[in-house]
Amino acid sequence: MRNLIMVVFVEEVAEGLVFPRDDWPLHITLLRFDLDPVAEGPDPSADGIPDVVDHLAALAAAPVAGALGAELTVGGEEKFGRQGSIPVSLVEPHPILQGLHEELFDAVAELGGNVATPHHTLEGYRPHISHHNGKRPHEGDAVLLDRVALVDMAPDGKHTIRRILKLWRLAGGD
Repeated sequence: MRNLIMVVFVEEVAEGLVFPRDDWPLHITLLRFDLDPVAEGPDPSADGIPDVVDHLAALAAAPVAGALGAELTVGGEEKFGRQGSIPVSLVEPHPILQGLHEELFDAVAELGGNVATPHHTLEGYRPHISHHNGKRPHEGDAVLLDRVALVDMAPDGKHTIRRILKLWRLAGGD
C-alpha cells in the first residue's frame, strides 16, 4: 500500500520537494489515505500497469482546479491529538474547502483506497493548521488556497521523509 496525503500548503513549496517527517511546511490536511500501488485505469504506465498516483492525480485535477483561489480564514486555536498535545489553528468552515475534501474522498474511494482516519472525514472534517517549530497562523489571518499537493508519506519505503509527488498551483501564483 502507498501511504499518501492531500494537503493545502500555506507555505511556499515545490513539486518534488523532500522534507523530514517532523519538519512539514505549514499546511491544511485535506485527506490522508492508503492506496494499492497499482489501480485499474485507462492510462497504463510504461510497463502497461497504470500507476495509482497518476490515476488519482487525474481524478483530483478538476476538483482541485475548481477550488484554487478560494479565500480561507484562520479561526481560533485548539489542541488536537493524543491528550491534546498538538496545538492547531482551526480554519473557518468554507464550502469550497469542504467540497474539495469530499471530492477527494470520493476519488480515493473510487480507487479502492482506505482513509486513515474515517472519523475525521466528510461531516467530521475539521480543517486546521498544526503549529510547528514556532510557526503558526493567527486568528483572522487570510489563507489563499493556492497550492494543493499530493504527498508520499514514505517515498521509496523511507518513513523518515516525505515527498511532494504532485503540486497544483493557482495560475499566476509564485
